[in-house]
Amino acid sequence: MSANLTKTIKLDSDDFSKIEISVLKKWKEENTFQNSLKGDREFIFYDGPPFANGLPHYGHLLTGFIKDLFARYQTMRGKKVDRRFGWDCHGLPAEMYTEKKLKISGKVAIEEYGIEKFNNYCKESVLKYTNDWQEYVTRQARWVDFENDYKTMDINYMESVIWAFKELHSKDLIYQSMRVMPYSWACETPVSDFETRIDNSYREKHSKAVTLGFKLSEENEIIEGYKEIHLAIWTTTPWTLPSNLAVAVGENIDYVAVEK
Repeated sequence: MSANLTKTIKLDSDDFSKIEISVLKKWKEENTFQNSLKGDREFIFYDGPPFANGLPHYGHLLTGFIKDLFARYQTMRGKKVDRRFGWDCHGLPAEMYTEKKLKISGKVAIEEYGIEKFNNYCKESVLKYTNDWQEYVTRQARWVDFENDYKTMDINYMESVIWAFKELHSKDLIYQSMRVMPYSWACETPVSDFETRIDNSYREKHSKAVTLGFKLSEENEIIEGYKEIHLAIWTTTPWTLPSNLAVAVGENIDYVAVEK
């Protein structure tokens, strides 16, 4: 099987777009991907699912190519790599999209609209662009199984997550502790780092900063040949300086001595 997957395909055109289409067509006609799944040795590859309530952006395409490198390499070694595609249906993107379309906002408005109706609209929205995604991913020349895809809103998927958590808990690998988390008062829930970047939430901020010198001890070998040496330090939190006990330096970092 490895020889068939790595053989050179002769093409009559130097037009890259035509070459792309011809290769994809050949793979489809010969069921190249499906035939690669007949191997006995299996390689498990987990492809993190994207949100499907929007079109792919550059980040999706870039990570898609990187993911494909590992899976394709194992396939070329004769291993069976399923590559089931998935859809992330939970989280704020689906809820924010639905609120925007329904022109409502907040917990009270959602309850007045009807939680079940709201959830159903969310389910429809997260699958709105699945066909577009399939076209984009296929044009990337990625081998992906869309026919047996999974959705995080599927009952069997959610039950598998609960089962996995239960297994971790039974092995004492789950603990409760304090953690600082971003919190949305509008959504009344903690939000992830990714969710804080949704909807252009970044804003430019101008902060006051100070630059000062920390005098090196005379016992330091580096001071030989100099009257005294100061390390230039820059910080936006000058109120922490009185409690500073040391300056972190890197053993493999090159520093430059500048004479004042």
